[in-house]
Amino acid sequence: MAMHTTHPVSALPTAPPRETTGHLLLRAWCVVVLVLALGGVGVVHAIGPTAAGVVALASAVVSGAVWASIRPPVALRRLPFLAFGYVAWAGLSIIWSAWPAASLLTWLLLVVTTLQGLFIGAVLTWRDVVGAVASAAKWIVASSLLFELAVALFVRGPLLPGFVMAESDADPIAPWSAGNLFDGGPLRGIFGNADLLGAVMVVAIIVFGIRYAARAPRRSLLWGWIAVAAFLFFRAGSVTAVVAAAFVALVLATVLVMRTARRPGERTRWYVLYALIGVGGGAALWFGREGIFGLLGRGADLTGREGVWADVLARADQHPILGWGFSTPWLASEPVIDGWIVDNGQTVVQAHSMWLDAYFQLGGVGVVLLALVFLAYVWRSWFFAIDRPRWDLRDDRPYSPLTLLPTLIGALLVVQGLTDSAPLLLWGWLFVVLFGAKIKQSPLVGVGPAEQSIAIERGEFHAALVANRRRP
Repeated sequence: MAMHTTHPVSALPTAPPRETTGHLLLRAWCVVVLVLALGGVGVVHAIGPTAAGVVALASAVVSGAVWASIRPPVALRRLPFLAFGYVAWAGLSIIWSAWPAASLLTWLLLVVTTLQGLFIGAVLTWRDVVGAVASAAKWIVASSLLFELAVALFVRGPLLPGFVMAESDADPIAPWSAGNLFDGGPLRGIFGNADLLGAVMVVAIIVFGIRYAARAPRRSLLWGWIAVAAFLFFRAGSVTAVVAAAFVALVLATVLVMRTARRPGERTRWYVLYALIGVGGGAALWFGREGIFGLLGRGADLTGREGVWADVLARADQHPILGWGFSTPWLASEPVIDGWIVDNGQTVVQAHSMWLDAYFQLGGVGVVLLALVFLAYVWRSWFFAIDRPRWDLRDDRPYSPLTLLPTLIGALLVVQGLTDSAPLLLWGWLFVVLFGAKIKQSPLVGVGPAEQSIAIERGEFHAALVANRRRP
């Protein structure tokens, strides 16, 4: 006989899992670290190199203390030893360096950047890493736009580093900002450099797009952030950033096509096709650079870079094995550097190529170590993006948009490094260490001891475990 009851047959409703206050503070600190890395050049312009160095050192001390208190699981055998080898060789070069003081200072910056990348990868899950990079990118995008707006409205002319008013006839390269927001000229953002602004805006567009594809909260607002980043990218007018963005788009298309492969060997034809496109496009860009760069308003000598390369190569050949000593960036206060290469009245402080810079500073040994670092990074990030997540017999798990971030950032850094030394310091090197170490420690999103232990702290692991048990 059927009986009626007022008691529910399902479990009583419970509050959804919530992040602990400690984890919210941890993620906020990681965002601060990423903001300092992405906008490090702007910090130097704002408060000076000495104060910026103190800030960088203090942030490393805080990260080290937090890391020691949390003690997340770390597989020692899966650390990025190739990157450690490059850092060690750079430190060893202090012994024979032509500028030992500069080598020591810049090597400490390299060590701090390396430790910060390891720290973020160890204490955050893949989901949190992407979210933290997106949050940091928002701060950089907003601050760059507001900075250019403030200079255009209130200064109404060039502004020098340290918030010093410039003379009306000041050199166009010297100002921190030229105040060009409303007159159509190129923007430099908080970086004081159009190439850096364009590159970071590419990073912002990449991570905002990935967050949208991953169905992050408040997805509609991401379109606004993408529009602002695209506006700053366009107004930067950086040819290097445009070429890098085109290469990133090609890599993204290649990854998405590779994910459609269903049979063994099916990817081979796509590899051949895209290799031909890449080689052909690169050859066309190089041999037709005079016409292409002319359309973009740039000279065929890559804005004077060919002359810089010739001067650097001539001096680097004097010490081809060990190099002149590590210094990234070069310090203009050093007598060997001051006045050596001058562009529009300013001493050049980089070789405008990370490979030539590595050869000049660390010799052929440094170039080999750097090549191994980037080869390992590109290799791991590529298969991290195109391989379907699998750790058992099940082979139908969906791809995660989060896995696109390392390989797209890698594509950006590889192209940027051809005509710029930025990938060797600050956010460029931090991302290489962060993603390289994270892929080795957690090759699957949400799977593994590091990911699960942090998920427990977030309060998500129990809910995920229940969902997996209910899955047929």
